[in-house]
Amino acid sequence: MDFDFSLLALYAAVAVIAGFIDAMAGGGGLITLPALLLGHLSPIQALATNKMQGTFGALTASLTLLSKRKIDIETIRLPFFASLIGSACGTLLVQSIEPAALDFIIPFVLGLIALYFLFAPQAGSITREPRMDHAAYTRFIVPVIGFYDGFFGPGTGSFFALSGVALRGWDLVRSTAAAKVMNLASNIASLIVFIWGGKIVWVLGLSMICGQLTGAYLGSLVVVRGGAKIIRPLIVVICLVMLARYGWQKGYFTF
Repeated sequence: MDFDFSLLALYAAVAVIAGFIDAMAGGGGLITLPALLLGHLSPIQALATNKMQGTFGALTASLTLLSKRKIDIETIRLPFFASLIGSACGTLLVQSIEPAALDFIIPFVLGLIALYFLFAPQAGSITREPRMDHAAYTRFIVPVIGFYDGFFGPGTGSFFALSGVALRGWDLVRSTAAAKVMNLASNIASLIVFIWGGKIVWVLGLSMICGQLTGAYLGSLVVVRGGAKIIRPLIVVICLVMLARYGWQKGYFTF
């Protein structure tokens, strides 16, 4: 495939916006994945290339939050590997199964996340008693979300952030920071499988990495400075926009 410089610059700009949003609330794939599909990539090429650029955004956000002491390495170490394994399994499966199989599940889950943060305004404002212990969370919840990220992807950061708040009792800043690390793990595993399968459009992926590095760095700084008051409404908006996109794709309504 041939792409001229202006198109590559446009994809880089799209990645800046996506990286910024993804660092704060997840859902950056809502922007990048449709953009890649508009470039006449096959669905599997779009998923693979999206994973490549998203990996560097997650890495940048994770390193920035780590430097700001928002990530506890001991707490996140085992979930990192659990997410890695789940994502690898999901990525292997998606290369043989049509991702549209998730179309009925994803809108339902996104709706629940939006409603949770919309009608539970104190969710994530302070640390609370966990509803699930760390071992169970690591063994059952994290691999499932990682699997989803390997299989499809958009919204994974929101799913990780919600699970940390709702199940582990973390405040929203801590949960968002942990979500970046778990998302990084799922991206790495998925990226390796996609490289092995030869599915990545490298010229697009490399141009978008430049944008992701910038956007993710700026977004992670906003997480540190703005805290839950910015993250919570952003998660709600991102989830509702993703729901609207799915409804539009399926022809449930038109704009």
